[in-house]
Amino acid sequence: MNENHDGARLALFNYLLGLGDDLLILGHRLSEWCGHAPVIEEDIALSNIALDCLGGANAFLQFAGETEGLGRSEDDLAFFRDAIQFKNYQITELPIGDFAFTIIRQFLFSSYNFILFGELQKSRSAKLASIAAKSYKEVKYHLRHTGEWVLRLGDGTEESHFRMQRALDDIWIYTGELFLDEGTDSILFESGYVPESRLLKPLWQERVEDLLSRATLPLPVEDQYLARGGRKGNHTEYLGHLLSEMQILARSYPGAKW
Repeated sequence: MNENHDGARLALFNYLLGLGDDLLILGHRLSEWCGHAPVIEEDIALSNIALDCLGGANAFLQFAGETEGLGRSEDDLAFFRDAIQFKNYQITELPIGDFAFTIIRQFLFSSYNFILFGELQKSRSAKLASIAAKSYKEVKYHLRHTGEWVLRLGDGTEESHFRMQRALDDIWIYTGELFLDEGTDSILFESGYVPESRLLKPLWQERVEDLLSRATLPLPVEDQYLARGGRKGNHTEYLGHLLSEMQILARSYPGAKW
């Protein structure tokens, strides 16, 4: 792939935006648990996972800005785009819900990122591979931590099992779009820059099914409606509310330094 080609540059820019937006929005959601988690150790753990997400978002969005070549920084991309311009998957923008919902979402998404970042370490882009390698080390902890909670709560009391199963059933429709190859992505995976999204699904499903089985949590029906469109700017009503909170300071005082 010739990175100077406009089509290739745009494809890479959009791909990086998607990765950065996923982590930025999910990190913000996790930060909402600060001071509200069930126990202080989990308050700290979720806050640390949120910080890892924001660190990854910073790296991917910075690289996106460099790729775009219009002088936009990672802060510009985070705080001065509207909801329709964000490319995060819808699963990341859903409200935190109860603790079961947050844990199930984080487990499912960390399982996805564990596989994705593992593959991105093979990218022909040295910078993309480097960012993925750092994120991969962090997501291993996220996956281990949430996996332990899934087992504990799924195969726990009647109440904890009910809440985990309800959360899994509610969120499952948002997992399908993780494995949709966007049209412009073909430029990237044909040149060895990124993996084909559809090829990640069997690896993800095997990992997810194994742990959910041990947690006595049946998988939801596979042929139900699956939400999609996040990478194309189609979002739930929740993203606009999230952005109004996340962006208010930067937009109220543009250019401010502190």
